[in-house]
Amino acid sequence: MLIERPPRIFRALFPGAIFKVRPEWRKDRRVFLTFDDGPIPEVTPWVLDVLDHYDIKATFFMVGQNVERHPELLDEVRRRGHSVGCHTMHHLQGLHVTTMRYLLDTRRSAELIGTRLFRPPHGLLRPRQARALLREYTMVMYDLVTRDYSRRLTPEQVFGNVTRYARPGSIIVFHDSLKSEPRLREALPRSIEWLMEQGYEFDTLARFSPARETVFHNSHMMYLSPQTVPGQ
Repeated sequence: MLIERPPRIFRALFPGAIFKVRPEWRKDRRVFLTFDDGPIPEVTPWVLDVLDHYDIKATFFMVGQNVERHPELLDEVRRRGHSVGCHTMHHLQGLHVTTMRYLLDTRRSAELIGTRLFRPPHGLLRPRQARALLREYTMVMYDLVTRDYSRRLTPEQVFGNVTRYARPGSIIVFHDSLKSEPRLREALPRSIEWLMEQGYEFDTLARFSPARETVFHNSHMMYLSPQTVPGQ
């Protein structure tokens, strides 16, 4: 459970980040599907087709390198009505690099993708890095990690993580990656169908992205006031 649903002590380390979206009305049963590490031609188009089949929208946190290689996939994700965020340029883990390198790598990715939504790879970065990034981006963490990337889990166990931990307002993490594909192809449709059976609806995180998100200034850092977090 420490992996699938981050504990309170971990959430407290990043007070400006969004881990869960507080329901806005009594019967609000929205969840937020997110996909990390893409886009790649082997998996992302299939994910888009699955989402189209169920007529739902999601948010894709993209690695800048993959967008450079496959810019048409970024365009296709947007064309189909999904929202996008950045996941650094080179899938960097903040604990392993300097703050300056991490900030520059993130900013390069955000400019390429045209977004101010950001999710740190592995959810790991230094508090100093987080504070700096929160001045410029909306940081989205997660309430439920499906662990579809783990070769130790079966598709049934990945699906089980969704049924066990999903709740109203959950930000749910899947991965449109080769590493996750063997589990994703079975677990994603089953998870969507189960969530629908339980009365859940699906939404994107686009409304948490600052207005004019595609406006960047190359000569200096443009800082935004940290947004009010709707719930953690």
